[in-house]
Amino acid sequence: MAKKVILTGDRPTGRLHIGHYIGSLKNRVALQNSGDYDTFIMIADTQALTDNARDPEKIRNSLMEVALDYLAVGIDPAKSTILIQSGVPALTELTMYYLDLVTVARLDRNPTVKTEIKQKDFGASVPAGFLIYPVSQAADITAFKADTVPVGDDQEPMLEQTREIVRTFNRTYNRDVLVEPEGYFPPKGRGRLPGIDGNAKMSKSLNNGIYLADDAKTVQKKIMSMYTDPDHIHVEDPGKVEGNVVFTYLDIFDPDKKQVASLKDQYQRGGLGDVKLKRYLIEVMEQVLAPIRTRRAQYAEDMGQVQEMLIAGTKHANEVANQTLDEVRDAIGFNYFK
Repeated sequence: MAKKVILTGDRPTGRLHIGHYIGSLKNRVALQNSGDYDTFIMIADTQALTDNARDPEKIRNSLMEVALDYLAVGIDPAKSTILIQSGVPALTELTMYYLDLVTVARLDRNPTVKTEIKQKDFGASVPAGFLIYPVSQAADITAFKADTVPVGDDQEPMLEQTREIVRTFNRTYNRDVLVEPEGYFPPKGRGRLPGIDGNAKMSKSLNNGIYLADDAKTVQKKIMSMYTDPDHIHVEDPGKVEGNVVFTYLDIFDPDKKQVASLKDQYQRGGLGDVKLKRYLIEVMEQVLAPIRTRRAQYAEDMGQVQEMLIAGTKHANEVANQTLDEVRDAIGFNYFK
């Protein structure tokens, strides 16, 4: 039985944090190790350029950091193909072909893009590359004939746009060349990991994240500053668990659920101080982060090896994408001299 094909990835606009780990990286490792998938993991530098064209240095500096984070969490280049998006020219050509099958009105209706445009406060100055990046994503997915794409609920409109492009292309050129992808969604109820300041989103711009590259002292300092219950002033005061970031993290990262339940009960009754609670969370997080930190440091000692891994992965990605491009050109009738 043929393996399913996964495409996933990240924009290299900074180091990855534990929100990325719990939201996608941990799941990627599990899927990779299941043996059921051919996995392509893309460092999407071209996509990152759509809103960072005037600061390409940020992307260049982040690319190797993201690669180190991948290796640190257990992404294995022997099992997964790690590639650099800009190193696969076929993706750009596929994007151009697909753009002719999509209307501007359809791009304007994409709710995910509309939300991101508002968040980035582009105003009337939306880069054209940003508006059309769902089409670029369709090229990424279809180039590797990925039938499985791990996404969050907010990314479903992007995936639907890819499916529309696939159906339109296959119907227009009367060839079943492209594969319709399905979403692989994270378990319901996990939600997004909040920032240490209590903000619903952990992000680089808010400086409220714990990064996979942070040393133990930095992690400790960040946890000790973590948002809890502002009304829990004295140890004996009853405290609130809801909205308390420390308990949110314990729910996600502590495997000892009975202990977490006991701590919640004690905190709500009164008698458990924030300092003691945070020190417990530090111990829990170190069990998760220490092995990642160690692996990251080991890979960082030989960046040449990391670069060779990216070169090999991108080379393999080119072979696969070029085959798809050849089939697409055949369908359109553009392989004039074949």
